[in-house]
Amino acid sequence: MSHSRMSILEETGYVVLDSWGDPVDPSEWRDLTYVDWKSSGDTRFAPLKSAYGDIECNGFWHHNPPKADKDGVDVPHNVSRAPSLMKRVAEVGARVGRCRIIELQPNTYGDALYNSHLDDNNRLNPDGEGWVVRCFMQLTDDRDSVMVLRYDINDPSTETRLALPAGAQLVVDSERMWHSVWHPGSDPRYCLITSFESGPELEDWINRNNPRTKIDGVPIDAEYAATMEASAQARRSARTDYYGYDPSAVYSEA
Repeated sequence: MSHSRMSILEETGYVVLDSWGDPVDPSEWRDLTYVDWKSSGDTRFAPLKSAYGDIECNGFWHHNPPKADKDGVDVPHNVSRAPSLMKRVAEVGARVGRCRIIELQPNTYGDALYNSHLDDNNRLNPDGEGWVVRCFMQLTDDRDSVMVLRYDINDPSTETRLALPAGAQLVVDSERMWHSVWHPGSDPRYCLITSFESGPELEDWINRNNPRTKIDGVPIDAEYAATMEASAQARRSARTDYYGYDPSAVYSEA
């Protein structure tokens, strides 16, 4: 399929932006209604935009009528409680699909590697329209947590680890880049995740926010990394044997 893509993501598949500096009242993510929806670990999601405005997290193509991950409809119950976050989403100016808050419970680096996945962003995306990518904006201040990105899930040398202090903003071609979050904190991590359509509006917003496409990743002890890599690979192999296929090969609908 032929879609319009942004050149800024061609080389590395991600771009890091300046932190979002406006303060947000924690009630804007804590007081929402969450759905028990699993992705990359022990997670729940609070939808701000869904396919037709309901409190649910299914891919837009599961509805009647089905549609691409675009033109998300506000979820009134949650949107009314998150005015600053909705303002921030609108300021980007690009077409929006799924938009939700993720709540992630603490995990290990090995857990993050085990749960690494690709997103199902572009199912039913019409030819000629913009490629859908994800924007992650960190809400809680989890300075010891990292977004783990890889070109190849089985090759640690392709990994980049991006820090996640409060306000951190990342745009990722998450259908291309394997990704997960290592969150060693004692409390849940919260992050705003939005599907945006690639195009001039998104590119202009990115360019206004000091984009960097190559970041020196957060360092990790080599021995610990090797141990966690072996553990994750063994767990994935056992999962494949159990199901008779590799679930990692199926795009995530989160």
